Order: sequence, then C-alpha cells, then structure tokens
Amino acid sequence: MVMLHSIWAFIVLIMLVIVVVKSFTSFTKSFTNTDLRLALFTLIVSHIQLLLGLGVYFSSPAFKFIKEHGMGAAMKDSHVRLLAVEHPLMMILAIVLITVGFSKAKKESTSQGKFKKIAFLYGAALLLILSRIPWGQWLG
Repeated sequence: MVMLHSIWAFIVLIMLVIVVVKSFTSFTKSFTNTDLRLALFTLIVSHIQLLLGLGVYFSSPAFKFIKEHGMGAAMKDSHVRLLAVEHPLMMILAIVLITVGFSKAKKESTSQGKFKKIAFLYGAALLLILSRIPWGQWLG
C-alpha cells in the first residue's frame, strides 16, 4: 500500500501542476468542459490519494509510535512528527483546498472567476503538498 501511495502521489502532483499552470495562463480565455473535467479529475485523484494515505497512516510505524509513547514523545522527534502529524495534517488541508476550489469554481459565473478560483486554491494546495512531502523517504 505504501508503494501505491507513493506512485499515486506522482499522479496527483502532475495533475495539480497541469491544472494550476493552465489556470494561471488562462485568465483571458473561455472556461471549457475540458477545463472542468481536468479540475474534477484532479479532485478525484487527490481524494483517492487521501484514502490511500489514511490506510498507510493507520498501519505506519509513526502511528504505532504515537500509540506506544504518546503524542508528546512524537512531537519531540522531528521525523516522527513529520510523518505522524505534519504530513497528514497538511495533506488533508490541501485536499480541503482542492475541494473548495472546485466547488467555488463551479459556482462562478465568469470564465476568469473560474480560472482564478482553481488557480489560487489548487495552487495553495500544491504548495502545502510540496512543503510536507517526506522527500528523503519518498525519493530515497
């Protein structure tokens, strides 16, 4: 499951970069069904990643560490804190931003408004994700 979570993360990152770049470069263009589908597909793959991540989290050594030693001990260990607290919290927050971004974009009446909502909220989600990926473990 960890391997699937890692592979799926690449899909999420690629989709987010595509959607964010396309949205930031399309403020003066018409918002099409393709743009909507791309944003929706990104929303779907990010939610699948959340489900995979939750499965990994509850079977992880970091979660077992918290159960055995408590949250205070986990917060004192930077590696455990990253895997058990910071990474999951930021990823959940990022997926909330993606979900809100998609919902708000659908309600916008103008193409420019749709692109702006997606660009900024999906972009913020991308920054959160990039900030809390355990790069050493993931690419190492």
